[in-house]
Amino acid sequence: MSADKFIEEAIDEALTNVMSSHGGPFGAIVVKEGKIISRGRNEVTASNDPTAHAEVQAIREACQALKSYQLEDCDIYTSCEPCPMCIGAIYWARPKAVYYACTKEDAAKIGFDDQFIYEQLALPYEVRKIPMKQIFHVNGDLPFRTWEKSHTKVEY
Repeated sequence: MSADKFIEEAIDEALTNVMSSHGGPFGAIVVKEGKIISRGRNEVTASNDPTAHAEVQAIREACQALKSYQLEDCDIYTSCEPCPMCIGAIYWARPKAVYYACTKEDAAKIGFDDQFIYEQLALPYEVRKIPMKQIFHVNGDLPFRTWEKSHTKVEY
């Protein structure tokens, strides 16, 4: 299949999702060696899960299919430019590339505006809308110290 066909598949996932009233207008697929190995649709409202974005759903399914936490030699095709959360998941999954149809500006025009999140991330913690404060604890770094010494850890 060509890139045009793959992006069409991602768009079809989004359209099917809208037509079924199952969630937002977003769809994604993961492709490896020219074959679709997973599909994802936005299921935020259907599952009451704010992390259930199409890209995250497709990444989860692909990782299960590959029995790996990384998407080596895979491409992600998505109906829209990924949001900040999905970008984070994509970087952790490490695919070769991401291809998208609509832009974040297109999404903002219909009420899916991620600009607020980008702006919040650029602010110092103390002025963000959701406060983020470190609590110092004597054993706060104990999990990190234990991880450093572990002989069974799987680094990623």
